[in-house]
Amino acid sequence: MRKEHMRKEVNMLKDRYDLELSTTSTEARDHYVELIDKMLAADGQIQQTIDAVLDADPEMALAHAAQAREHMLYGRPKEARSSAETAASFAKNASRREQQHVEIIRHLVTGQIPKSFELTLEHIQDYPRDAFVLNPASGVFGTIGFSGRVTRETDQIELLEPLKTHYGNDWWFLTVYAFALLETGQWREARKLMEQSLEQRPTNSHGAHTFVHALFESGDDAEALSYMQDWIPNAPQDSLLRCHNWWHYALLLLVNGDQAGAYKALEENCLPGTTNSPSINVLTDSVSFLWRAELSGAERNLKHWQSLLEYYDSQFRQPIVFVDAHIGLVFAALGDFERLDQCIDELTALGENNRLPAGTTAASLTKAYRAFAKQDWSGAIELFEPMMEQLVRIGGSRAQRDLQTNTLLAAYMKDGRSEQAKTFLATQHDRQPSRPVVV
Repeated sequence: MRKEHMRKEVNMLKDRYDLELSTTSTEARDHYVELIDKMLAADGQIQQTIDAVLDADPEMALAHAAQAREHMLYGRPKEARSSAETAASFAKNASRREQQHVEIIRHLVTGQIPKSFELTLEHIQDYPRDAFVLNPASGVFGTIGFSGRVTRETDQIELLEPLKTHYGNDWWFLTVYAFALLETGQWREARKLMEQSLEQRPTNSHGAHTFVHALFESGDDAEALSYMQDWIPNAPQDSLLRCHNWWHYALLLLVNGDQAGAYKALEENCLPGTTNSPSINVLTDSVSFLWRAELSGAERNLKHWQSLLEYYDSQFRQPIVFVDAHIGLVFAALGDFERLDQCIDELTALGENNRLPAGTTAASLTKAYRAFAKQDWSGAIELFEPMMEQLVRIGGSRAQRDLQTNTLLAAYMKDGRSEQAKTFLATQHDRQPSRPVVV
């Protein structure tokens, strides 16, 4: 009882966002501030820092919530739920803000995504600077990003825009707001914000990632390649974004004509067995690179495609729309049209029964991939064209969805429709010219 009394009565320590923390340990507070910055930056040594917080204060509820989120990001649902329950038990003696913080994370890691987002919207009315709670709703793989809504990109702006005055020049907020601007074509402003962010934290993996997106949207492929050549050799190997940032680098090498270097980057940092990055990135980034490389003239590597099929079968037991929008390419590359057809049937049924946030979008895309793999260029075009305005529903960034753009362009070219290809490219009016992967 005395320990609980001390937690309630002592003047609370505060985090970097000036929010009170229910801990009496300055050491725990300092490690927690470091932890949240590392997680927001997608930097390395996250688990070591979580352990340091809990060594200093084993009952710090927010540290257990952070552990739950870390487990979730790496696809460990059982461990995530356990940590969330531990956080909830210790939060009983914490502040109202911390109790709500824990409850939002608990709903998130137990798959109650809409409820978690609803609670987040309520929470930030009173605690707009609770960045760790806001973060899951602030990216293309987040609660808005995977909502399946056609309006999700503008929804993201509408969430973040009113919070600018609360965060000011904060490096994390500049990064997530810049990414939201990029996804709505506002790359000039986004690039300025990212330059400000990286001045404050140049080693920030999330910031480097967003800056490369800004350079991509502005058509500065050469500058993006130069930046990554300088930045990525020193990037943390255990970063959440290790695979994904190397994917960006591999694509930049591919566009620059260095096919061997591009494959080496992928093979050493993205393919199954080469990284401990989240499985969603390992699969979708590897699929995306291999397909784009083949569109640019690379020979098909069946060994790589087979390893991705085995990885998919071992890692994904529940539908995830961004994964579902990629897996058909694996079946197509391996010539397994029986399983490809089964995939289309399953995705169609799930979509029609409201089991996928994006409805039947993934099924329609997979039908288009099937037509392309069968060299039915006209059929692929007919399937792809009406989907282009719906692609936003599958999640991911504009750069990731260039996979579909490049496949449609390839179909146009293979079907002798070069003028239609030019017309389609011209519709990308809010982007600077950048060399497509298709050559």
